[in-house]
Amino acid sequence: MSVREPSQSGALSAASCEAEAAAPGRCLALLPWDCFSAWLHCVCVVGFDLELGQAVEVIYPQHSKLTDKEKTSICYLSFPDSNSGCLGDTQFCFRFRQSSGRRLSLHCMLDQLDRDLPVSLKVRIPTCHDKPGTTHIVQFAHQEDTQISIALPTVHEVDLFRCFCPVFFHIQMLWELVLLGEPVVVMAPSPSESSETVLALVSCISPLKYCSDFRPYFTIHDSEFKEYTTRTQAPPSVILGVTNPFFAKTLQHWPHIVRIGEIKLPGEVPKQVKVKKLKNLKTLDSKPGVYTSYKPYLNRDEEIIKQLQKGVQQKRPAEAQSVILRRYFLELTQSFIIPLERYVASLMPLQKSISPWKSPPHLRQFSQEDFMKTLEKAGPQLTSGLKGDWIGLYRHFLKSPNFNGWFRTRQKEMTQKLEALHLEALCNEDLLFWSQKHTEVETVDLVLKLKNKLFQADREHLPMKPDTMEKLQMHIDAIILALPDDLQDILLKTGTT
Repeated sequence: MSVREPSQSGALSAASCEAEAAAPGRCLALLPWDCFSAWLHCVCVVGFDLELGQAVEVIYPQHSKLTDKEKTSICYLSFPDSNSGCLGDTQFCFRFRQSSGRRLSLHCMLDQLDRDLPVSLKVRIPTCHDKPGTTHIVQFAHQEDTQISIALPTVHEVDLFRCFCPVFFHIQMLWELVLLGEPVVVMAPSPSESSETVLALVSCISPLKYCSDFRPYFTIHDSEFKEYTTRTQAPPSVILGVTNPFFAKTLQHWPHIVRIGEIKLPGEVPKQVKVKKLKNLKTLDSKPGVYTSYKPYLNRDEEIIKQLQKGVQQKRPAEAQSVILRRYFLELTQSFIIPLERYVASLMPLQKSISPWKSPPHLRQFSQEDFMKTLEKAGPQLTSGLKGDWIGLYRHFLKSPNFNGWFRTRQKEMTQKLEALHLEALCNEDLLFWSQKHTEVETVDLVLKLKNKLFQADREHLPMKPDTMEKLQMHIDAIILALPDDLQDILLKTGTT
């Protein structure tokens, strides 16, 4: 399956499809696929010919757009490397950068039920910003990154404990590497194990969104191969999953390499494996483990290790082990992010400073030093018993792509909240009385500004009280009706920008 990300589709949501079905007269032009396209963009059938090689044999629906470069990427990535030795059914996912000219990226889930007939689905999950009655996927491509949809990495939740079992004793260090957006390579024997491990890594900092690139299955045919293997510049902030032994040499300069052996259902207590030096990683046949010189900021949590080890000894189901591990990661991430949430909330101006006759106030600037001062009394020690260099971890995080993505989102949310409060303040004023005290030019200017604010509020889905939009429209209508007829005609026809 491949999820479009980052993108905002204008396709119908499932709820709107049901509504349209209940009122068929309202959407006679819509076909069944128009509703389903909010979830799935297209189905590709890729076949392998001994003489011609890989080829996309079928794309459904036929009107789905894929460039030649994108088709080539899907063809190469739909089949495991010959050395992986995959026999029978297999399932894995991959991502690749779309052709230039498009801001979207593709995330593909491949369900290979027959080695001669793999199937690739491209799926997108609708968001609250999707509007009923629109079906063009590219219509929101111009919007900012903060308006992107949240794409599911896969249609099923990975077995977290099973994925981390080969590097069981280093889960906390891996959490730090992902949190900080460090370049990480996952070397695995098959695309299935590679993609599941990469997805497990990306999900371990949830609910914090991983804002860097990640490639669950990366091959030498990928368009970024040269970019990621060059030694002339530092590796980018990306998590790569690979299976080709060639990468053991070409990616040896990457700072953090996770070597995964064949993943098996954990039936015995995992053995402790020390962190290895990168120079010891000679080939893909090297022993499983973490090859890095990274020194974790936090002390290792022995309690979670003992709890999971005890679960293995007592034959606790793997699903239960994954639930315990996921809860541990969740609580660790929340303990880390809550002090940041609390500080950023303090940057919000007081509601009493919002005047209907002035522009909304701006957020205060984020100060790293001011934030650090709050950690002494309101730091992660309030919710986590872990000891270590929390201050150093925060300083490193504030320079990472994950912080930039998180802060941009919070900044946008708070700015929208200020805009919403400003509109609510306007609605509580007697705007008609104000217009009677001012000139026609000033009144017309007010109407135009209110119309633009109304349009912006609807477009950006500002978090307002349910009746605010209606009240504002009533104010606009009342002011227009009090103006001369010629101005009324002009203002009623005037749109918004």
